[in-house]
Amino acid sequence: MLVKTRFAPSPTGELHFGNIRTALYSWLYARKNNGVFLLRIEDTDLIRSKSIFSKKIMKTLKWLKLDWDEGPYFQSQRINHYKNIILEMLKKKIAYKCYCGHEKLNLIKKNKILKGEKPRYDGTCRNLNKDFNSLNKYVVRFKNPSYGKVSFVDLVRGKIVFNNNELDDLIIQRENGIPTYNFCVVIDDMESKITHIIRGEDHINNTPRQINILNSLGSKLPSYAHLSMIVDSHRKTLSKRNNSVNVLEYKKLGFFPESILNYIVRLGWSHKNKEIFNISEMIKLFNFNSITKSPSIFDKKKLLRLNKYYLNINSLKKNKKILISLFKKNNIDFKKGPELKKIIKTFSPHCSTIFELFNSILFFFKNNKIKFNKKYVKTYLNKKSIYILKKLYIILINLKTWNSKDILKSIKNLSISLCIKLREIILPVRIALLGTIHSLSINKILFFMGKKKSLLKLKKFLKYIIKIFI
Repeated sequence: MLVKTRFAPSPTGELHFGNIRTALYSWLYARKNNGVFLLRIEDTDLIRSKSIFSKKIMKTLKWLKLDWDEGPYFQSQRINHYKNIILEMLKKKIAYKCYCGHEKLNLIKKNKILKGEKPRYDGTCRNLNKDFNSLNKYVVRFKNPSYGKVSFVDLVRGKIVFNNNELDDLIIQRENGIPTYNFCVVIDDMESKITHIIRGEDHINNTPRQINILNSLGSKLPSYAHLSMIVDSHRKTLSKRNNSVNVLEYKKLGFFPESILNYIVRLGWSHKNKEIFNISEMIKLFNFNSITKSPSIFDKKKLLRLNKYYLNINSLKKNKKILISLFKKNNIDFKKGPELKKIIKTFSPHCSTIFELFNSILFFFKNNKIKFNKKYVKTYLNKKSIYILKKLYIILINLKTWNSKDILKSIKNLSISLCIKLREIILPVRIALLGTIHSLSINKILFFMGKKKSLLKLKKFLKYIIKIFI
């Protein structure tokens, strides 16, 4: 049997990590079994579906290197085909027209709830006389079996059973003539010969209805695997409306596709105590038996740690190439600064993303004058800071070897001789050189900035704070 999986998103919003996990697991299973991975765009919701989202779906998959073998197929291009199948189902009496309007359906629902029953359609139009004629608008419903059970063995959850008398007669065509999601997906999976459907657990209730439609059409059933949901720190399910988990946003923030995939694969699946997986390992080791039934919590801190790992195992050549593109994009001449390879090697271990690295070293290459932060000066410095900086200035101007080791030694010796904390020296230097109170190692910053430039900035800063405090 040729294994065939699919990823079938609706283009009604951005892809979140839950969507990508479904795509990744489907892709991995197809690749593991030398099968086929299909991309289908489920855009029958003509009001909410946007072409821009379809393009972003494909852009995201390409960035993550989740290549598809077939598609993309668009359901909106098959509307007439679905409608023709529905006409055949009407002729075979496995579907029927329902003329019950919204008011009547709401009344049925209300009465069912009052009786403590499931608010399912009561089948008013199910057995209408063949001569019945009405000018009222109608929907088309699938005639679900009224007795017996429908069961399937979920690859993650085991055997799941539903009673047919608890299932509704599903609407398969709306009043406007457009077939519904639950019908279109069945026809597409059947005609594409999908063998394994991997999707979120929110689709479990759709599965028995879809199985009954497949059975009515004489189709072979696929295997199903329903994944537990991914939730945020507040235990809320990820959704397209939650932009904080929009995957393309993480690309803009400087995350690598390798770290995204490595993080996502472990949101519900694991292999022993292994944390780092390359794509080949994912394909080789992936299996349904190791997928958890419990919800997975999205943790950005863990993702950052993974991205930091990939940032620092990247070749210097790769990181340099990315940084050069960022310099060019920002119209900054990277040649007017320290050697990029050395600065990458020094600062990348302290950064989690390529953009964090870029912003950490940017001041080495910009000629812009730093505007001294008056608020920082008044909050963190005092008259004593003037004395400390003057002492440091003299030490640095007389320093014969300008390297990070000797610079740090000089700063430490000054703190000892003045009986002050290192912070009382480092903080004013940060404000002087960078205009901030946070930065990476100040001795390394002084080293890469260079002796001449560093001393010039310290001198100007001293003049500035003398005017404030004296």
